[in-house]
Amino acid sequence: MKILVTGAKGFVGKNLCAQLNNIKEGKAKCYGDISISEVFEYDIDSTEEELDHYCRKCDFVFNLAGVNRPQNQEDFMKGNFGFASVLLNTLKKYSNNCPVMISSSIQATLAGRFGTSEYGKSKKAGEELMFEYSKETGAKVLVYRFPNLFGKWCRPNYNSAIATFCNNIANDLPIQVNDRSVNMELLYIDDLVDEMINAIKGQAHRCEFEGVETVPTEDGRYCYCPITHKATLGEIVDLINSFADQPKTLTIPEIPENSLAKKLYSTYLSYLPKEKVAFPLKMNVDDRGSFTELVHTLNCGQVSINISKPGITKGQHWHNTKWEFFIVVSGHGLIQQRRIDSDEVLNFEVSGDKIEAVHMLPGYTHNIINLSETEDLVTVMYCNEIFDPNKPDTYFLPVK
Repeated sequence: MKILVTGAKGFVGKNLCAQLNNIKEGKAKCYGDISISEVFEYDIDSTEEELDHYCRKCDFVFNLAGVNRPQNQEDFMKGNFGFASVLLNTLKKYSNNCPVMISSSIQATLAGRFGTSEYGKSKKAGEELMFEYSKETGAKVLVYRFPNLFGKWCRPNYNSAIATFCNNIANDLPIQVNDRSVNMELLYIDDLVDEMINAIKGQAHRCEFEGVETVPTEDGRYCYCPITHKATLGEIVDLINSFADQPKTLTIPEIPENSLAKKLYSTYLSYLPKEKVAFPLKMNVDDRGSFTELVHTLNCGQVSINISKPGITKGQHWHNTKWEFFIVVSGHGLIQQRRIDSDEVLNFEVSGDKIEAVHMLPGYTHNIINLSETEDLVTVMYCNEIFDPNKPDTYFLPVK
């Protein structure tokens, strides 16, 4: 299958083309039996001859080209309606009745605050052009009305508040939030790309519209992505600020699978400047080695790294409720544990050559000994709670 993507250098186009090329090259195998042989990438700097060639050869068209911020209002119609006409006429020139997807906007509903939107009017005109084209040629058309899009590679200070917030907070620039209570419906770029690939496979989700609300239906005139998120501007800004604090607090915010927080965090990270990509951690160093906290979580404890010098014993304490995993990743050591009311010692010889996790049991005093005379012993330590100096739940007691 040969795919034509117009607006290929834009936010949606760039993400879509990247995944289509992953499929083409056999790198993305999660989409079933879809086969792509060519991805034709057309943008404003492409030639008429290229468009002509692509329209003659393609098996599916994603028309993502459009104008969002023109200098003159009349350029909305020229950019969003005009190019669609050129594209469809070129397809008709070669009697190519392949499916055509067009990216429209929720503003095309012309409902509520969008009633006077010139952008919405131009998108609506593009939609109607598509429907007329389908009647005339019999070609399948897929009209998607996008809500607010976000994700990596979205241009800040243009037409996405999320991109602007992420970019400015990541780069220590001010942001302006006029009303924290404004509700937004958000569509993440990877969810959209997955839906668009489903459309190639004939599995697009169909709907009608009641105002700006989608009403799913099997034979709807429009198409939509079923996975969106709703949040207020205030909630979004607070989340992004919590991401920016992570290098200082070490705390990873809650990012459940398929949640807005997970997708927003990935988006925020894509805007980090080089000087923030790496950040220092506080190493607690003494003559025995070092101990460094790596990550804190809100509900699942923390992860640390412990380095013991040759011959050194660390630990020699026990906990009432706290428990840990010790995972030696380099070196050769011995972990010992003893229940505090027993003389029996449990010995676990550990090595980076055979990585395993060893529980530190509540009510058992424990230690870790570097058995090497030359190598450091490196241990990843997971603890089920973040260390609280006011209630450390840690009591010194030698194992032996």
